[in-house]
Amino acid sequence: MAIRQMLRRSLSSEKRLNEVPKGHLAVYVGQNEKKRFVIPLSYLNHPSFQELLSHAEEEFGFHHPMGGLTIPCSEELFIDLTSHLSRA
Repeated sequence: MAIRQMLRRSLSSEKRLNEVPKGHLAVYVGQNEKKRFVIPLSYLNHPSFQELLSHAEEEFGFHHPMGGLTIPCSEELFIDLTSHLSRA
C-alpha cells in the first residue's frame, strides 16, 4: 500500500476518524486547513520529525482541542517526510 493511501484520512465514518491504533499517534497537518493523519510512534524518534515537533511546540504548544498534535507545515512536506521515514 502506498504511503499516500496509508496516510489519507478515512471519511467513511466518524468513529473510524477518532480511532488511533496502538503504537500510533494522531496529528493535524497544515498551515490553514488542518488534515488529520495517523502515524507510527517510531517517527517521533527521527531527527527530522523532532524538528517539526519543535516548530509545532513554538507555534501551538502541545495542547490541541481535537485531541491530536498540530504540525505547522504543508501537507506535501509532511507526506514527503513520512514517505522518507517509512523507507528508513
